[in-house]
Amino acid sequence: MSTAQAASQNRPFPLHPLSQNALVTRDDFAAACASLLDPLEAGFSPEKALVKVGGSGTRFDETAAQIEGFARPLWGLAPLLAGGSYSKSDLWVKGLIAGTDPESPEFWGNMEDLDQRMVEACPIGFTLAIAGKDFWDPLTDKQKENIASWLGSMNDKEMPNTNWLWFRVFANLGLKQNGAPFSQSRLEADMDHLDTFHRGDGWSNDGPAGYTQMDYYSGSFAIQYLQLLYAKLAGDSDPKRAEEYRERARKYSLDFAHYMDPEGHAIPFGRSLTYRFATVGFWSALAFADVEPPAPLSWGVIKGMLLRNLRWWSKHPDIFQPNGMLNIGYTYPNYYLAENYNSPGSPYWCMLAFAPLALPKEHPFWTSKEEPHPFKSSPSLLPEIKALKYPLHIMVHKAGHTFLLSSGQKCHYPLKSTQAKYGHFAYSASFGYSVPTGGYTIEQYVPESALALSDDEGEMWKMRRDVENAELSTKDGSPYLYSEMRPWSDVKVRTWLLPPTDDAPSWHLRVHHIQSGRRLQSYEGAFAIKGTAKATGRALGALSSSSHNEGTEAGEASALTVSEAGAVGIVDLQAPRSGKVLDVDANSNLIEARTVLPALGMDIEAGKDVYFVTAVFAMPASEGWTERWREVWEKKPVIPDWIKGPMK
Repeated sequence: MSTAQAASQNRPFPLHPLSQNALVTRDDFAAACASLLDPLEAGFSPEKALVKVGGSGTRFDETAAQIEGFARPLWGLAPLLAGGSYSKSDLWVKGLIAGTDPESPEFWGNMEDLDQRMVEACPIGFTLAIAGKDFWDPLTDKQKENIASWLGSMNDKEMPNTNWLWFRVFANLGLKQNGAPFSQSRLEADMDHLDTFHRGDGWSNDGPAGYTQMDYYSGSFAIQYLQLLYAKLAGDSDPKRAEEYRERARKYSLDFAHYMDPEGHAIPFGRSLTYRFATVGFWSALAFADVEPPAPLSWGVIKGMLLRNLRWWSKHPDIFQPNGMLNIGYTYPNYYLAENYNSPGSPYWCMLAFAPLALPKEHPFWTSKEEPHPFKSSPSLLPEIKALKYPLHIMVHKAGHTFLLSSGQKCHYPLKSTQAKYGHFAYSASFGYSVPTGGYTIEQYVPESALALSDDEGEMWKMRRDVENAELSTKDGSPYLYSEMRPWSDVKVRTWLLPPTDDAPSWHLRVHHIQSGRRLQSYEGAFAIKGTAKATGRALGALSSSSHNEGTEAGEASALTVSEAGAVGIVDLQAPRSGKVLDVDANSNLIEARTVLPALGMDIEAGKDVYFVTAVFAMPASEGWTERWREVWEKKPVIPDWIKGPMK
């Protein structure tokens, strides 16, 4: 064993039970849920109403942060109790009683407008709805009255015009399921308004018309997830809406399958990715709601989607703190990624994944044999390229790489690293995305899958955030995305994004037309990739005949990196840009803590009309890839004739 291998295997604390769980059977799944709940016992306050998970701050008060630590694990505990038992559930029962008691020293406080407490009312309402035998039936009348009063106080408060409205729905639904006072009029008004977010084919905006945000909140984190839970819990009292939600889910499932790679990882896109395996919450809710998916999906396929994702996460032990609690980050602790609403308890939204524990072991979800992703069939049972008109994504699974092309989405408020989370040209299941770490030098801005422009000699850089136009079109039978942006009033950038072809399945194209009234510097990056050598753990050296499967190379109009993660490169098929492998800041990438970025750079003179034709090469590591990558890299893609016309 080399020193580098010893260092990578050295651990200051034992492996978490999740990292040692086979995650194959229902019992494995239940044990995984319990293993995430167990460490939280150490964080409970004396009256059990608060759970402290860590010491970092957030935009809301510390009490609300510790309510998150208490309430979010209920997403897993409630189905665990509905379908079985958990020995420490009394901690949460006592905490709910104390937190909603105005006379308690740990009273959670009255609801205010736009209050974070509203979010945590959702898992509480869900828990009352499916685990009332533990959380409602044993309580005194006064305790029940306190809970109803605290949850009901949301009904006359202002809420964001987003997925948050679902949280009030579930507060009322949880009370309704137990015969407690609730507001039917508020519940119906919220539902009617939430239905206006729907755009088609099961896709909903995270907000009203004018918002262009369809990320995991549209599916697994909130809207689709809660629609399915509602369809199950309120199907008898609201059958028409319940069936509408089931039908939306069936349509959405055929799109959402494209966000999963065959190994189990979901393509990282958008915000709140510290919620980790909540990304597969949609499959969890589909099972909970007893909605059999349409062909080529099946119970066995969605079971595989869910379990493979948990197994993928189980291979990343650094998602845990030494005490066994989750940390903020992705595959390792990462505050560059975090949003200002992420408290230490926020990651426990991941417990959405455990809803199928409420199902009996005889349910077809559990009795069905786990099946591989439809991409694994030969030929694939799902199209290798699929254009999604509502989220403005082109989904790709070719040559062993699952990724998407994106144009037109943005967050409707000033989100940290919003350019990286919504504005990149491409997002990869294998290579993740990268966020900026600072505001000085291109290595801190990290223009991964982005075009960065500077008008002050590289002091500050702008990347795509907002676009004036974004369109999904088809040419010669293949989809493409078109967008326009104006980073300055006298600079216009038009961009076309083209998916891989059968002749060049490991390449996608980006064509940029830049019209600038000022002098600019530019950098454009491929995907970021692991930048350390397997044997030594040190920075990669130059590619050579003796290390032909590991290293970097850069020249005129191209840059390339090969490491144990695979091979990534970038080429300009038109302009004489300079290739460079950027040593981007550590901890900028979600998946790998040490990455490099193959990139192209060029100065653009004022008044010039410039076309960049960027070909991006990506080959994730897989069986036999080291024997193929060089041949595939050397076979560059062809510029389509229809795009050559405007360039002339």
